[in-house]
Amino acid sequence: MGPKPLILGFDTSAAHCAAALLQGDVVLAERFEAHTRGQAERLMPLIEEILAETGQNWSDLDAIGVGVGPGNFTGIRIAVSAARGLALGLEVPAIGVSGFDARARSGTLAAVPAPRGQVYAQLPDEDAPRLMPETEAEDAARCAGLSFAPEASPAGLAQQIAKQACRRYLAHLETGALTEIPPPAPLYLRAADAAPARDVPPQLIDG
Repeated sequence: MGPKPLILGFDTSAAHCAAALLQGDVVLAERFEAHTRGQAERLMPLIEEILAETGQNWSDLDAIGVGVGPGNFTGIRIAVSAARGLALGLEVPAIGVSGFDARARSGTLAAVPAPRGQVYAQLPDEDAPRLMPETEAEDAARCAGLSFAPEASPAGLAQQIAKQACRRYLAHLETGALTEIPPPAPLYLRAADAAPARDVPPQLIDG
């Protein structure tokens, strides 16, 4: 077997920039910075710092893992756009990892905080994740004997994204289907907060 793949994982789905570089399952570097704004400006320099710290180059990367949400709309778009651009330029696959997969733990109901006392979660008896009141998810977790502690910026988030991406990369590599990995796409489970303006547009008068 050849050298273990070098995988970059990053996420900006909440008020943070998180990135990790893995060689197989070995974490070479991981960084987390809290950011309420400015993620678009900080993400690429942060990744470059990690590469320099570990003596790696962009061309050494085998694949990219990116958090696709759910979470902050703008943050998700920043990370997904960066991952797709890097994948195109470096000619490596970009692999989207949901916040649920990145937070998956045995005995725990994976959930992502949302505004107004709600969470994104996939209940044990449901086929797809959705937005719901936190109390509903907490009750469902209790009934299923699962712990419930949703975090927007959990420790090791980027590392878990990179590990999930590595597993999928190796699975596709084994079957010779790397080109079949779909490009990452944002996972939105609620409507955007922004709403169209309600003001009536001015009437145009023909002169």
